[in-house]
Amino acid sequence: MSISDVISLLSGISMFLFGMSLMGEALKQVSGDKLEPILYKLSGSPIRGLLLGSGVTAVIQSSSATSVILVGFVSSGIMKVRQAIPVILGAIFGTSITGWIICLSYIEGTDTLSALLSTATLTGIIAVTGILLRMFSKNKVHNRVGDILLGLAILLFGMSLMSGSVVGLKEQPWFHMMLTSMKNPLLGILVGMAVAAMLQSASAAVGIVQALSITGAITFNVALPLFMGISIGASLPVMLSSLGTNTNGKRTALSYLVSCFVGVMATASIFYIIEAIVHLPFMEMIMNPFSLAFVNTVFRFVMICILMPFTKVLEAIVNYIIPAKAVEGVNPIYLDERFTRHPSLAIEQSRIVINDMARQASHAVSEASALLSHYSEEGFQRVVDLETEGDQYEDTIGSFLMKLSEEDLTERHSHESSLFLHTLSDFERISDHALNIANNAQEIHEKQLVFSDHATHELSVMKAAVREILDITIQAFLDEDMKNAERVEPLEEVIDDLCDQMKLHHVERLQTGRCSISQGFVFNDLMTNFERISDHCSNIAVALIEIYSGSFATHEYLGTIKSKRNDQFERYFDEYKARFAI
Repeated sequence: MSISDVISLLSGISMFLFGMSLMGEALKQVSGDKLEPILYKLSGSPIRGLLLGSGVTAVIQSSSATSVILVGFVSSGIMKVRQAIPVILGAIFGTSITGWIICLSYIEGTDTLSALLSTATLTGIIAVTGILLRMFSKNKVHNRVGDILLGLAILLFGMSLMSGSVVGLKEQPWFHMMLTSMKNPLLGILVGMAVAAMLQSASAAVGIVQALSITGAITFNVALPLFMGISIGASLPVMLSSLGTNTNGKRTALSYLVSCFVGVMATASIFYIIEAIVHLPFMEMIMNPFSLAFVNTVFRFVMICILMPFTKVLEAIVNYIIPAKAVEGVNPIYLDERFTRHPSLAIEQSRIVINDMARQASHAVSEASALLSHYSEEGFQRVVDLETEGDQYEDTIGSFLMKLSEEDLTERHSHESSLFLHTLSDFERISDHALNIANNAQEIHEKQLVFSDHATHELSVMKAAVREILDITIQAFLDEDMKNAERVEPLEEVIDDLCDQMKLHHVERLQTGRCSISQGFVFNDLMTNFERISDHCSNIAVALIEIYSGSFATHEYLGTIKSKRNDQFERYFDEYKARFAI
C-alpha cells in the first residue's frame, strides 16, 4: 500500500464523514426542527420509544446525535431515564440504516441498466441535482434538499475513494494475518471499539469495514466481532455529551454504553455457544458490502430484542453505577440552551422549571410560617436555602427566556414566554418575604417575645388566609386554571382588609399596654410581609388571566375589577370575608 493509497484512504474517510454530517444536518433542517419535539412528545411507551429512536436515527444518520438529544431532555427534567432507554435502544438499531445507504456506492455492472445505476453515474446525478437545487432555487426547503443530495454524493464519492485505496491490501500478507488474528472475538471487539471511538461514529466505522470487504479478506467471523466492538465504541461521544449535566443526564448517557455492552456480551455469549456446539457453516463466508449491511442490521436487531424486555434492569444498573447524590444546600437548575432553537421544547422545559420554582416559593412560606410557632435552626436554614434557590431560579430562567425571545416564536409561545417572564420575579419575591418572616420568627425566638391571645389568634387567621391564596395561585398557575385565578383577587382584597384591621387592633393593644413596642415592630413586619405575598399572588393570577386576552395591561385590568366588581367577585369576596373573619 503506497503513500498515495494512504492519502487517498484518509481523503475518502474525510469526505465520507463530511458527507454524512452534511446530509444529517440537512435532513434535520428539512424536518423543520420537528424531530426533537416529536421525539419528546411521542416517547411515552417503550414500543413507541423504540420505533421513534429507530426512525429519528435513520433520518439524522447518527445514534450518537439522537442519544445526545435525549441526554439534554433528561438532564433538563422533561423526560425520565426510563423513558429514554427504549429510545436509545431504537437509536442503536436505527444507525444500521447507514450501512444500506453506503451500499449504493457499490452498485456496478456492464449491461446498460447496471451502467446507468453504477456508483459513478448515481453519484454524478445526485451531485448535479443537489447543486442545481442549492444554487438556483430560492426556496429554503429546496436548498436544504440540495444539501442532502450533495451530502449523499460526497458520502458516496468518499466511499469510492476508500474502496479504491484499499484494493491493493488483498495482496499483502500482513493484512491477511491481521484479519486472521481478529477472528478471535475478544480482539475483534477491542479493535472495533477503538475504531468507532476514534471516529466517534458507528456508521463511519461500519463504512470502513465495508470498504475493506472489497479486498475479499473480510469473512463473517471477522466482521461480527468488529460490529460488536463498533456498537460499544460509538458510545464515546454520548458519554462526552454528559459532561456538566446532572445525575440523570449522566445516567442517560451511561445507559447507551451499558445497553451496548450488555447487549454485545449477551449476543456474543449466545452466538458463540451455539457456534461451538453446532459449528455454523457460514463462519468463513467471504463478505461484501451488502452482506455486511445485512449482518450489521441483524446483529443490532437481535441485540435489541434481547435488551428490550430488560429496560428496567438497565435503568437499575445505571442508577447503581451513578447513585443519587445527597442534596445539600441549593439544588442545581438545568435549562439546556440548545433547546432554544426548538421553541416548543424550550417553553415546555421552562414550564417545568418555573413550576418547580412556584412550588419552592410556596414551600418556603410554609416553612417560614411554621417557625413562628415552632422555631428551629434547621427550619430557618431550610428557608434560607429555598430563598437562595429562588434567586438562582430567577437568574437561570430569566436568562434562558431572554435568549429564547431572540427566536422566531409563534403567538402562543410568545404569550407563554411573556407569562413566565412576568411571574418570575413574583415567585422570587415570595421567597424573599418568606425569608423575612423566618427572620421575624428568629427574632421572636431570640428575644422570647410572646404575643397576646388576641394577637396570636389574628396571626393564625392571617397565616390561614395567606396559605389559601398561595394554594389557589400556585394551583391556578400549574394547571392554567382560570376559575382558580379569578378567586385570587377577591381573597387579596380580604387580606388587605385583614391587615388594616389587625394593625388598628395592634395600636389599641399598645395603648392599653397589652402589647409592647418590641412586639409591635415584629407584628407589623409580619403583617407587611404577609400582605406583600398576597400582592404577588395577585400579580401572578392577573398575568395568567391576561395571557388569554393577548396583553399584559395589569394595572388597567386591576382597576377595572376594583371599580366594577361583578357578582362573581362579590360572591367570592363575601365567602372569604366570612371564612377569615377576626
